[in-house]
Amino acid sequence: MTQMVCMAMLLAGGEGKRLAPLTASLAKPVVPFGERYRMIDFPLSNCLNSGIRRIGVLTQYCADTVHRHIGDGGAWLNAIPTKHLGEIAMLPASDHSPSGCYTGTADAIYRTLSYIEPRNPQHVLILSGDHIYQMDYRPMLEAHIRSGASATVAVKRVPWHEASRFGILNVNDDYGVVEFEEKPARPRSNLASMGIYLFRTDKLKEVLEQDASNPASSHDFGKDIIPKLLEDGDNLNAYPYEGYWRDVGTVDSLWEAHMELIDGTLRLSKSHWPLLSGYAPASTRRERRNGTAPHDCIVDPHCRMEGAAQRSIMGTGSEIGKGSFVYESVIMPGARIGRNVRIHNAIIGENAVIEDGAVIGVPQSERITVVGPGERVSAERITVPQSRDTFAALLSGAGRRDRELHASKAFSY
Repeated sequence: MTQMVCMAMLLAGGEGKRLAPLTASLAKPVVPFGERYRMIDFPLSNCLNSGIRRIGVLTQYCADTVHRHIGDGGAWLNAIPTKHLGEIAMLPASDHSPSGCYTGTADAIYRTLSYIEPRNPQHVLILSGDHIYQMDYRPMLEAHIRSGASATVAVKRVPWHEASRFGILNVNDDYGVVEFEEKPARPRSNLASMGIYLFRTDKLKEVLEQDASNPASSHDFGKDIIPKLLEDGDNLNAYPYEGYWRDVGTVDSLWEAHMELIDGTLRLSKSHWPLLSGYAPASTRRERRNGTAPHDCIVDPHCRMEGAAQRSIMGTGSEIGKGSFVYESVIMPGARIGRNVRIHNAIIGENAVIEDGAVIGVPQSERITVVGPGERVSAERITVPQSRDTFAALLSGAGRRDRELHASKAFSY
């Protein structure tokens, strides 16, 4: 059997509590991004564009939402000339763990070694399914092989005030890792782990088996595996990445990433690096536009735009009614905005309905207002909530507020 150089394992089981209510019924990796994509489209496309043809996708929370989006993987595999040599396999916790769930990122990979071993790769690339970036993994793989390291961690410098949110690596002049700190209160470096790991397969299997037999372990790569490699004196390298990368784990960071998309800091689907997706509009016809959306907006061709907008993103299948104005907001796919609506600094979830005359958010506020997927908001003035709870708590006793999931009108994949 010819040995494969590298395959990928994509961790896509995250719940994403800090993105609530957007993740109330969706796994975090399939939260929409941009006008017609989902977060998981980024690492999947990166793999295929980097020549990595074998990908295992590990799912847990709301696994069916990930499975439905990816399907048979055709949206990605059909884009490569040798589709028959590619594979995107769904690996739900319910099929691979006796308890029905993975107890940590390392446990997830340990439980799916049975998928890795028959494919006999020399190296395994482990990825998060919910980060926004477009990265060619080939230079990292070449550096990893050249160094002879047991493992290589992709890193990026982050602002010092954000460093305590990440796993932080301290390195020598050759980017050899000398210390790893998981979310330190007082970081001594701002070199953050991107949650991208490359392992020699033999070393990965060895360290996972040791970790699985350790009752004191939390079975996590950042908290347990990387520190164990350093403790054992293994050769662990860091690979610096200079391109755009964002961990959109909070509502604020998700909104900020969309504003960076509008500003041009992030560009999607370049001709040499296509961003592929299993997302398909409900209709293939272009909608008529009688509204106004200046150059600082991103409006999907399948959005019915009859209002006006500034610095906003209108997703595929969404509708903006006459007389409505949207400012610095994200209208996710399938959302319906009625007439004479005002939306400021907000994220409107998939298939949400904003009735005529409603006001969402407060102009010039620094807080982001969120309407959850499938929610209906009536024509009551909505101020910025003090928490990330859904509007049910905010509007309790203050006017009509229906929560409907519109199952019969759910946006099609």
